[in-house]
Amino acid sequence: MTIRGAVLNSIGAPAPYAQSRPISVDELTLGGPGRGEVLVRVEAAGLCHSDLSVVNGSRPRPVPMLLGHEAAGIVEAVGPGVGSVRPGQRVVMTFLPRCGECQACATEGKLPCTAGSKSNEQGILLTGSSRLMRGGEPVAHHLGVSGFATHAVVDERSVVPVGLDVPPTVAALLGCAVLTGGGALLNAGRIDASSTVAVVGLGGVGMAGLLTALATGCRKVIAVDAQTAKLQTARQWGATEAYTPEEALGRSVTADVVLEAVGHPGAFETAYQLLGMGGTLVTVGLPAPGAKASIEPLPLTARAQSIVGSYLGSAVPKRDIPVFEQLWREGRLPLERLVSREIVLDDINEGMDALASGSVIRQVVIFGNNDEGRDNQ
Repeated sequence: MTIRGAVLNSIGAPAPYAQSRPISVDELTLGGPGRGEVLVRVEAAGLCHSDLSVVNGSRPRPVPMLLGHEAAGIVEAVGPGVGSVRPGQRVVMTFLPRCGECQACATEGKLPCTAGSKSNEQGILLTGSSRLMRGGEPVAHHLGVSGFATHAVVDERSVVPVGLDVPPTVAALLGCAVLTGGGALLNAGRIDASSTVAVVGLGGVGMAGLLTALATGCRKVIAVDAQTAKLQTARQWGATEAYTPEEALGRSVTADVVLEAVGHPGAFETAYQLLGMGGTLVTVGLPAPGAKASIEPLPLTARAQSIVGSYLGSAVPKRDIPVFEQLWREGRLPLERLVSREIVLDDINEGMDALASGSVIRQVVIFGNNDEGRDNQ
């Protein structure tokens, strides 16, 4: 079938991307779903720093590549052997499929799936296939999803069904921002109502973590970001305290669990300094390869502190997405707040510029009848 999608043609183009335009919106040929695969009509797809990191070269991937890894849509067809979803269901697409057979999958989310990581690096689906062509030439899949398109074929293990009452924008965010930020606090940080939590970096992932801490009823939730507008938003959403990094360090703020969601050495160092006695730093940010942070190791022993890396929130999507879905349905996790702006596919380069500026929480590409983007805040 013919689809329309956003293809990254070159890595490392100069910003602003609205001028250099490394991403083109083209017609592509999408092969039908094979054994174990699902055809999804995409309804919404979020712009994440993991997309930007491919565009700017921090995370090199094979190109040309159809970008987009945080998406949701309606199942239109399934290939042979698919039993977990059926046509007509709304599904969340997740960027790290789990084979369920490797030793990493046996760690209940602590380690990323070995097979899924390998297929992601190669730009193919977990089944080993590639379904995208442009002008007779193959186009790589992005993290097994390639959600910046009208349709996607994905491995069955890359989708989790949700109720039709879950709006497409909310469903899309469940696949990355919420799993990564919220999952890191629940699965790696082990937060509960007695915890004090600090979130360093208030982008989509950090704000999802903040909302999850609030939904959990943590006794104190501290927001930390360099942008005062985001601090004001965090206060409005219920954060107990909100500081710039300099303010937080100057006031000797500490927390039991600190979530670092920036992917920059300076943010990591700030997060480490906010750890209280026996505290745990959970880092989900992905800095550029070779980036280095400097910390004083003595407190790790003297104050019984821990540093934990968490990929995709240490989540098992089929286990954890229903948890977040139910929190949303109960009104405890207002994920709609995360959406700063809805855009159309043709605005994808401009969207990457807004993402790079740090001025937005989450932008979402809307497909279907909505052909005009709009600001929500």
